Amino acid sequence: MSVLTITKNNFDAEVKNSSQPVLLDFWASWCGPCKMVSPIIDEIAKENSDIKVGKVNVDEESELAGDFKVMSIPTLVVIKDGKVHNTTVGVQSKQNILKLLD
Repeated sequence: MSVLTITKNNFDAEVKNSSQPVLLDFWASWCGPCKMVSPIIDEIAKENSDIKVGKVNVDEESELAGDFKVMSIPTLVVIKDGKVHNTTVGVQSKQNILKLLD
């Protein structure tokens, strides 16, 4: 599955009301650590059809970033049944990101 661009306009449909767990990557184009995590997120999206993966550009979606109290990026948030299940901040290994989904 490909990575979705999540905005406040599609958040409810793609994330809140999703029947699958959702992994959200809060990032920005100027963020070095975000660039390190991005290929890992893309890989997870390709390899795991049972989860939905979305990216939220914090510069364009500051309201969503605020809703999730994102202070540092990259911030990864796992949402299950419309509720936050797990959160982590900073560069993570693929293995650690996959553990967040458990």
